[in-house]
Amino acid sequence: MPRLMLLLLLLATLTAAGSAPAADFETTLAIRDHKFDPPELDVPAGAKIKLTVQNQDATPEEFESTDLNREKVVVGKGTVIVLLGPLEAGKYHFFGDFHQETAQGDLIAK
Repeated sequence: MPRLMLLLLLLATLTAAGSAPAADFETTLAIRDHKFDPPELDVPAGAKIKLTVQNQDATPEEFESTDLNREKVVVGKGTVIVLLGPLEAGKYHFFGDFHQETAQGDLIAK
């Protein structure tokens, strides 16, 4: 019996350690026609943010931001999760590296 309890405790610890950190705020950003929709996202300052980026185009795009220090490729018709924050109040620019002329946006922490 003690071995079983030890095994269950170890399994619970490993499962918790592999979990993604909890977000205080979740929002979604779409990529459609090589543009971000919406092009401006409001998020709460000081919160951990889970940003789901859904690429509705057939071609890949990259969510990139030097302000946020993030860079993730989103395959065509794919989805990625970008974890951010907590962020100070301010404006954080992001862009699509593969279509920089059209894929531009800002995340605004208030």
